[in-house]
Amino acid sequence: MPQFLCSVCGADFEVPQAALDKYSGWAPKYCRAHSPEKKAGGTRSSGGGGSRGGGSKREENLTRAEVLAKYTRGPDFGVFTDGSASPNPGRAGWGVVWVEDGKVVAERHGHEKHSTNNRMELTALIEAFKLLPEDAALTIFTDSRLCVDTILKWAPSWEKKGWTKKGGDIKNLELVQELLALYRAHPDCALEWIAAHTGNRWNEYADSLATSWMRDEH
Repeated sequence: MPQFLCSVCGADFEVPQAALDKYSGWAPKYCRAHSPEKKAGGTRSSGGGGSRGGGSKREENLTRAEVLAKYTRGPDFGVFTDGSASPNPGRAGWGVVWVEDGKVVAERHGHEKHSTNNRMELTALIEAFKLLPEDAALTIFTDSRLCVDTILKWAPSWEKKGWTKKGGDIKNLELVQELLALYRAHPDCALEWIAAHTGNRWNEYADSLATSWMRDEH
């Protein structure tokens, strides 16, 4: 899911893409703990962002078999990645699935006892590129706009400035550096954003891999 920084505590928090799409131009500023709605006794949508008068789709926590039985739409060629933490930060996982013509070529997943959503999203992308030969010509999909913007827009500029940026330290620097190097080592691969929890079969599958530790799946 898309990530934001709380303007009060500085913690990362998530907002479902469906909620962002519903309210064009909305830029969430508060995590669940510091929401003005919560302080006023209001309700919140799942994912840590404000409901703004409407609900959002909750993460379903489906097994891989359940995902395949339920979802059929979306791209069926490429590498799909996802990362999650519950709570954030907290126990966390990542997942990667390589698909060609709707068939799984390979999949990987892992978990950590304590991490963040953003670190898991970056880790999933790193593992995706490690899975591929350097002459691969595939699209790697992530539902993290932050990761896409980091690699395609910001990291090259930070690198030119000696890995510094205005406003403070670069979060998860070692992962950003590793991912940028792997992205460059796969010149024929594209990195693209895909909407989370909108019924895209293989994004949902990657999400299931990332949360498999919750269900004690292997």
